[in-house]
Amino acid sequence: MSYDMIALLMFSSMLLMMATGQRVFGAIGFVAVTASILLWGVGGSDMGFSAAMKLMKWYPLLTLPMFIFMGYVLSESRLADDLYRMFHVWMGPVPGGLAIGTILLMVIISAMNGLSVAGMAIGATIALPELLKRRYDKLMVTGVIQAGSSLGILIPPSVVLVLYSMIARQPVGALWLAGVFPGLLMAALFIFYIWIRCRINPELAPPLTAEELAEIPRSEKMRLLSAGVLPLLIFIVMMVPFVTGYTSLVESSVVGALASVAAAIIKRRFTRQVFEVATRETLAVSCMFMWIILAALAFGSVFDGLGAVKGIEGLFLDRLNLSPWTILILMQLSYLVMGTFLDDTAMLVIVAPLYVPLVGALGFDLIWYGVLYTITCQIAYMTPPFGYNLFLMRAMAPPEITIVDIYRSIIPFVGIMIVALAIVTAFPQIALWLPEQVYNR
Repeated sequence: MSYDMIALLMFSSMLLMMATGQRVFGAIGFVAVTASILLWGVGGSDMGFSAAMKLMKWYPLLTLPMFIFMGYVLSESRLADDLYRMFHVWMGPVPGGLAIGTILLMVIISAMNGLSVAGMAIGATIALPELLKRRYDKLMVTGVIQAGSSLGILIPPSVVLVLYSMIARQPVGALWLAGVFPGLLMAALFIFYIWIRCRINPELAPPLTAEELAEIPRSEKMRLLSAGVLPLLIFIVMMVPFVTGYTSLVESSVVGALASVAAAIIKRRFTRQVFEVATRETLAVSCMFMWIILAALAFGSVFDGLGAVKGIEGLFLDRLNLSPWTILILMQLSYLVMGTFLDDTAMLVIVAPLYVPLVGALGFDLIWYGVLYTITCQIAYMTPPFGYNLFLMRAMAPPEITIVDIYRSIIPFVGIMIVALAIVTAFPQIALWLPEQVYNR
């Protein structure tokens, strides 16, 4: 059997196992180890063991549980409530102010957690009821929460970029810094769209009236401002020493986790239940990602042994005679198609062993490509029928918001994400400038 047929058989077997409901890491790892044994005999089983050792020796992986723990402490101790109340009071008079405040809330939550699900949970439980009570258009606010929560996988500390860094063998810190400006660009485009749309049609988002503002004492406004600043201080305390070079990435993650606990203690919200939930969820999410990384490394080792990357490179460059940019665009389009029925981690571990070496061979920067991949994942999070955020919103939204409303609400925001993807693709320095400044100082 030719190597091309072996690679095709591996892909089809893996997709078949996923279709039967098997876990992503189980399907990928089983196919990888089985293929290695059939191809190279008993010694092929060492590939899985080698992948495990490589994973255990990867020091930056220690950041993963630290940042996840920090995010869950902030979420479970309800410190995010203070942030949203602050935005409610200070942004309420602006056209679409509460929706804009929701996007800003999602940016801050993303900078403290790195997971889309955390932003979705906070937005659906805190922001959505308040927005609907204020007679905001249900389609717009549903789209705002889904789009805003997707920023969690791009703005550092992104957990998805941790997974990409292990597969692409790129530094996590550089990838996180590369995601800063693209993430802020996308958030700015969301805010600009909301503001323009609400200026044209104020009925979509009625602002707070002068009477409602007068009912809020100035002392309450200042109290909310100070309460909302506390989570921002956590991010500053965590990231400034890292960017300036005083702490390593792992040390900064520990500082962030301790700062979140200190903030919860100061607010007298760090209870036994908060600690138990944060610890349990951190363990569950961390183990899930470690198993996925382990399976992906084993799968990639088999493809390296088969020479599949050289085969794909020869197909695109020699037989089809495509330009590097055409190949890059085709890869991104394939991610968009796969995103309609696969999640982000499945997409990465299935095609990364092929795409990442090919991107490097074409002369593109792998840090920049990691940002392009992550933006594409954000789009996949919001495209039916599989989109994670669509399912989460349906589970958390009130009955008056139907699945049809949820699908319709994401159309303009998916369009904005595609625009952001095109901008970052055309101007790579948007992603690369900050890591170059920090790591080449």
